[in-house]
Amino acid sequence: MSKRYKIGWFSTGRGAGSKAMLKTTYDAIKSGELDAEIEFVYCARERGETEPTDQYLDMVNDYSIPLVSFSYQKYRAIRGMPSPDLSQPLPQWRIDYDTEVIKRLKKFHPDLCILAGLMIVTSPLMCEKYSIINLHPAEPGGPAGTWQQVIWKLIENKADTQGIKMHVAIPALDMGPTATYCTFPIHGKAFDRYWDEIKGKTIEDIKKEQGVENPLFKTIREHGAVRELPLIVATLKILSQGNIKITKDRQVVNAAGHVIKGYDLTAGINAKIKGQV
Repeated sequence: MSKRYKIGWFSTGRGAGSKAMLKTTYDAIKSGELDAEIEFVYCARERGETEPTDQYLDMVNDYSIPLVSFSYQKYRAIRGMPSPDLSQPLPQWRIDYDTEVIKRLKKFHPDLCILAGLMIVTSPLMCEKYSIINLHPAEPGGPAGTWQQVIWKLIENKADTQGIKMHVAIPALDMGPTATYCTFPIHGKAFDRYWDEIKGKTIEDIKKEQGVENPLFKTIREHGAVRELPLIVATLKILSQGNIKITKDRQVVNAAGHVIKGYDLTAGINAKIKGQV
């Protein structure tokens, strides 16, 4: 009997998105769609810091998943340090925090870790210790940054497509090799009238007049967001089945051991979300 694939789950448990990612994956495991187990959940907040995180911790306990909580903000306050400048290498106190996290996780041996709403940047130390993947709301080669920054850049560039990818976490933000991805057009029936509405306007004009309530912005986000949860489950599935692997030097390879530039899951994701957008 083969060993069950073990997943390490990293989150801040900040809100609905974090809970949805955990629930969707847990449900996929319980239904048999995903032959794996969540070996632990690590949370960067402790009980009593915020109500949404307390609800998230309750959820983990209800699922009977081993939980490790270690407050990032409390640790930073004890060290008397400001939040790191992400344009610079992480300071030593931040590396020390991850050292403490690894100590608390020493009894676990995950095959893969996933950043599922972790609101802090992982250090080189963490990236070297574990194989880690992260969700990013852009196709391979697309913009870095938050989903809001990505969408504004796509509109500014009059891009033809948008995507969602799962990439290997490395110290450079949003820059690791792509593990899986899906793409979708952002022109056509659902989009064209909104493109027409912004003709002749600059990004600054659109942000000033409507901001994130702009219909084109909202429609692009809707079509991306609906693909995120299915992509997470599909990615964990093909990794657990050995269709792709992450090597020790953080490259993504196929079953034959050849380096690939990402596994295209577009067709499967489109079938999964049919009728939702």
